[in-house]
Amino acid sequence: MPVHFKIVIDCADPHRLAAFWAEAMGYKVEDHSAFIAGLLAQGIITEDLLTEVDGHHAWKTLAAVRNPDDPFDAASDAGQGMRLLFQQVPEPKTVKNRLHLDLHVGLANIDAETERLEALGGTRASERRQEGPSQWIVMQDPEGNEFCVHS
Repeated sequence: MPVHFKIVIDCADPHRLAAFWAEAMGYKVEDHSAFIAGLLAQGIITEDLLTEVDGHHAWKTLAAVRNPDDPFDAASDAGQGMRLLFQQVPEPKTVKNRLHLDLHVGLANIDAETERLEALGGTRASERRQEGPSQWIVMQDPEGNEFCVHS
C-alpha cells in the first residue's frame, strides 16, 4: 500500500515561509482557525499555543500549504494530498540542505519565474546551470533553504 506523506521544513518563522511557498507554488496556506476555535472551546488547547495571522488564530510554531486541487479535511483545512508543513525549530540553518524542491516551470519560464520569486523574497544562489536538456537556477527561500527553478 502506498504511504501518504508531507514534506516538513524546519524554520524560524513558519508563517513567513508558508506565505512565500504558497505564492511560489500556487498553493493555499491552510487556515486552521475553525479547527483551533473548536479545540479552544472544548478546553483541549490554550491560547499560549497560538498566534494571530491575517486576523485569525493560527498555530504559533506550525504553518502549512497545500495544493488547492487536492482533497483536504474540511474540519481542519489540512491537505490530504501534496503538502508542505513548516515547523519552528530553535536552531538556525547552518549547512546546505540534504533535500530540496525543484519547481518545474518550463524552459521558457525559468528567468521570469526566478525574477518573480526574487520579488517574493527569494534569492538567486547561482546562474543558470545545464546538464543535458535540463536547465535550472539554484535559489534560496527567505530563510536560506535551497531550491531550484527548473525547466
